[in-house]
Amino acid sequence: MNHFDFFGIPMSFIVDDATIRTRYLQNSRKYHPDFHTLADEEARSEALELSTRNNEAFKILSDPDARMRYILQEKGVLGAEGEQGSLPQDFLLDMMDINESVMELEFDFNQQLYQNALNSLQKMENELETAIQPVLKNWTEQQSGDQDLIRVRDFFYKKRYLLRTKENLSKFAPA
Repeated sequence: MNHFDFFGIPMSFIVDDATIRTRYLQNSRKYHPDFHTLADEEARSEALELSTRNNEAFKILSDPDARMRYILQEKGVLGAEGEQGSLPQDFLLDMMDINESVMELEFDFNQQLYQNALNSLQKMENELETAIQPVLKNWTEQQSGDQDLIRVRDFFYKKRYLLRTKENLSKFAPA
């Protein structure tokens, strides 16, 4: 049983935060070990396990990036944690100028170069988000094909790459 099934909601990249929170609170009242202190050892152990599962499901499903990773892993299109997927050549070419700017900043900080790189990263991130939103909104487990999951996976890898680049760039941010 996956986290979506555990919460009784359909698997989706876009979920209602209030529904997630409501299901979490309902499960908390149902499974929290404090409500099972008078039960036998097996029932207490099961309550603890279900409570832990409830906490983990809430943590993952309430975070859009963690939820995306989870769905992609559940559907078998994402490698293991820490594994870097291949990025399209055109994306890497687009990133070349930004990466060169980051390298230049490492040796000689320049406010304008820093700001240009930051703006370029933000623009790329916005373009990626805009392009993937229709896929995320319309994806359903029953009706969507593997091609949509591949597009989401590629977006996920690109977004991670941009995040790492932003982290590198932030090392040079003026105090």
